[in-house]
Amino acid sequence: MNRDASRLYEIWENEPAPNRGADYEQVKSRGYPYDEDWEYHSYPIGNGYIGANLFGRTDSERVQITDKTLHIEGPYPGRGGLSNFLELYLDFDHADTTNYRRALNLNTATATVSYESIGICYNREYFASYPGRVVVIRLTADTTGALSLKVRPQIPYVNTKEPGDRRSVTTVVDEDLITLSGTMAFFPCNYEAQVKVLHGGGQLSADHESITVANADSVTILLATGTNYRLGPHIFLNEPDKKLDPDFYPHEEVSAIITQAVAKGYEKIKADHLADYRNLFDRVAVNLNSRPSSLPTSTLLAKYQQGQRDTWLEELMFQYGRYLLIASSREKSLPANLQGTWSQYECTPWSGGYWHNINVQMNYWGAMSANLAETFESYIAFFNAYLPKAREYATDIVRQNHPDLVMEGADNGWIVGTGANAYYIPASRGHSGPGTGGFTSKLLMDYYLFTGDRAFLEDVAYPAMLSLSRFYSSTLVPHGDLLLVEPSASPEQRATEDQLHEMPGHMTESGHYITVGCTFDQGFVWENFNDTLILARLLGKEDPFLKTIEEQMAKLDPILIGRSGQIKEYREEDAYSDIGDPRHRHISHLCPLYPGTLINAASPDWMAAASKTLDLRGDRTTGWAIIHRMTCRARLKEGEQAHGLYALLLSEKTTPNLWTLHPPFQVDANLGLVAGVAEMLLQSHEEYIELLPALPEAWANGSFKGLVARGNFVIDAEWIDGRVTRITVTARNGGKCRLAYPGIGSAYVVHADGKPVAFEEGQNDRIIFNTTKGGSYLLLLAEEIQMRRA
Repeated sequence: MNRDASRLYEIWENEPAPNRGADYEQVKSRGYPYDEDWEYHSYPIGNGYIGANLFGRTDSERVQITDKTLHIEGPYPGRGGLSNFLELYLDFDHADTTNYRRALNLNTATATVSYESIGICYNREYFASYPGRVVVIRLTADTTGALSLKVRPQIPYVNTKEPGDRRSVTTVVDEDLITLSGTMAFFPCNYEAQVKVLHGGGQLSADHESITVANADSVTILLATGTNYRLGPHIFLNEPDKKLDPDFYPHEEVSAIITQAVAKGYEKIKADHLADYRNLFDRVAVNLNSRPSSLPTSTLLAKYQQGQRDTWLEELMFQYGRYLLIASSREKSLPANLQGTWSQYECTPWSGGYWHNINVQMNYWGAMSANLAETFESYIAFFNAYLPKAREYATDIVRQNHPDLVMEGADNGWIVGTGANAYYIPASRGHSGPGTGGFTSKLLMDYYLFTGDRAFLEDVAYPAMLSLSRFYSSTLVPHGDLLLVEPSASPEQRATEDQLHEMPGHMTESGHYITVGCTFDQGFVWENFNDTLILARLLGKEDPFLKTIEEQMAKLDPILIGRSGQIKEYREEDAYSDIGDPRHRHISHLCPLYPGTLINAASPDWMAAASKTLDLRGDRTTGWAIIHRMTCRARLKEGEQAHGLYALLLSEKTTPNLWTLHPPFQVDANLGLVAGVAEMLLQSHEEYIELLPALPEAWANGSFKGLVARGNFVIDAEWIDGRVTRITVTARNGGKCRLAYPGIGSAYVVHADGKPVAFEEGQNDRIIFNTTKGGSYLLLLAEEIQMRRA
């Protein structure tokens, strides 16, 4: 069994990415030109603040830069939308090259390019440092004085005709520094980028927009960006022209970043970058019955898509998802958006926003289980910033729908709709019901359950849960003995005129079906009430309102089974697809299965109905929707089906650079698959930790190290022929550890110091033992014991 955690994960090719530019004959998402070369072939690096896409070209290298705070008016009037920040070109003019290789090393978050031209070997290294807030490009050659290039940054899309999308730009070149600054018209957003060119040997010259380096031994390029965006409640509470301070310019901030980077020097910046990144990435190792492949990534993917299902690609994709999450979401940055932190577009598809009817939640489903809880801290800060506006929305909605329940001057709760971005959050109206709030609070609950962070529980999680419960309580309307959310909508589902004729609901102007008590809303009200009560018990709270929601919870009746054996999406449906698209991408009525916990093994009828619903809905859909199906199959313990969906994503919705497609590119499936794989290997939502609950035959032999279960237990496991042989538990917080696996009652349990550990054997192949904070425990199962004796 391979217990080595140092497997090398690379995405690589033996040719540069093409750069043919935007295709104005093909448009996607509200009419913006599509760039297949950027989407299919460029390599992404990022530090949470900045995303960079690398093409690895030898003629004129393109480094495309995104800053998540730079927005134009965008596709939805008045709301804002992410936009391309900068294009940096490095003109080498190396036409005849050999031995070319470009790679993205996931172990070090470093991209490299190497090739030979006229007998000289050239090397490039790129990384985005979170500690330094800079993008670094290091150029070397094996021959003295061989490096000559022109460095020419450009602000894109300066000639747009739309008033809200216009940008000004001023370029100043001062010796080895290029400064580009200006204002985006809409908010307005003041921005600046600085490009510092440091050379070892040779000569440097400049004109009014570029720097030329001649005959250098080495070159280091430092790039930093900044805007006048400052996250806080004012961003969401104020009108567009009041969100940002028009008199604040980020020049001093960006200058300080560059000055500090110069003072540190390349070696120190890189060392800090590696220490910071490896602290996160190296926590988890997996072996999914694979052997590293020597094929270029595009070839490996093409063979997989032709039926040669190499599990190395499946393992690589899992670690790539973890890499992308680290690159796009760090503690002090904005959260990962619909495209992570990467966009080459003037107007990013769907505004590059935070869509709260599944997409932003999917970004973070795997953060906790894949040992990257810190990456969720950016969303916590974002949540705290938009919460005052979300409270305003809740009060407005209660006043509009249930005016007699409004508590003037008191807490009416909070709610967030889908379609948010860095500058704007919507209310819960239109095509998605108020379940979007519970969808979001589930993330807060899981962050606490996985980390056990007591301060977070007291300051953020419990107050947020209780407040949302107050809003939900006011949305419930008596219908006989039941309490149903009214109005209610299953995200993005529409009804036909024929269906509507037979049903009690109505359609919006856009054709979306509005009704009462759909499963999406009822389910997330149940999840929120249940989580609120759990946290209240942990804190010893005795608020009288808790009794109210406990009583209301019993009247929700959230899960119904229809005539086709399906989980009903709507209370009024009988057979499957009585209402809506039978192949719809959303499976919102299965959210109580995943990411919720209402549908679980204690309710086998519901589990069977959920499986039937997935059968009826079908697998062929958009990228992120495949992943939601995958996580649901994993929760159902249906390993082969979950693995089949993973294979489908790779076969039909994955590009040569391993980005995933809606289409166009969205990062949610890349990040969500991390949760899917982790859920197949380890589950902990049913008050015990279950090993290999959905292991497919393709992963019959393997291991993992560093996955996290609720209770903040770090789990390592090894298995042979589908049977676990060895488990290690590290108890970060201490407390009772509950494990489940067939035959675990006969396991031999020892502490790290070698002393045997007593355990209580429960029913259904479960054991319980006490742990101390920081303690490590080894469990050997029958196969391992027999091998040791042999």
